Amino acid sequence: MSILAQDGAHTFRNEKMSATATLPPLNQTRKRIFAAAMKLFAERGVTKISISELADAAGMARGTIYSHVPDAERLFEEVTAQLVREMTDRVVVGFAGIMDPALRLAIGVRQYIRRAHDEPVWGRFVSRFGLNTEALQSVMSSEALTDLIAGIHSGRYRIRSDQVDAMAALLAGGTLAAMLPVLDGQRTWREIGSDTAELMLVALGVDREEARTLARSELPELVSAA
Repeated sequence: MSILAQDGAHTFRNEKMSATATLPPLNQTRKRIFAAAMKLFAERGVTKISISELADAAGMARGTIYSHVPDAERLFEEVTAQLVREMTDRVVVGFAGIMDPALRLAIGVRQYIRRAHDEPVWGRFVSRFGLNTEALQSVMSSEALTDLIAGIHSGRYRIRSDQVDAMAALLAGGTLAAMLPVLDGQRTWREIGSDTAELMLVALGVDREEARTLARSELPELVSAA
């Protein structure tokens, strides 16, 4: 494994840790506030909302919002970081007993696209802000990057170690873009999810027929990691 690949893994791992390690646990009130905030961010395409707007959307008093959101200016970053941790944990649960990085990728990509279908508000948020500095971690988690590097190192993937960053960006952008036809009702999540995963695996150097099979393998239930 090249120094560049090792440094890339270290950088993304540290970014994920900084985004999630200090997050306070979500009680039911904070969950309700974060859900309302995510909906406002997704529908309006903005990263700043007022306490009054949030109180109205959450159906709570302003005082309750203030007591649970000490820094409204950081709310977008906090909501995004929470989505990073929550979705990453849920996807990883489905990897239990699966060691092949190619199959893990095929599962992970389709889980994101399926969730966009099942939870359109979540899908709108991720598709709008998924390449934002903070939200990018919801796709490019340390586990995903580690799998990518492991696939290169083992020969499973046929790209160079110095192409890790470019491929990670390609995978993240492709996954987010594939959500849009699902959200707009143009394609089913199964169709475009499988096609997207297949094309990504082919780009990584996996045999086309095997890539097609992996991209249509049984998908684990997306369960809570708790």
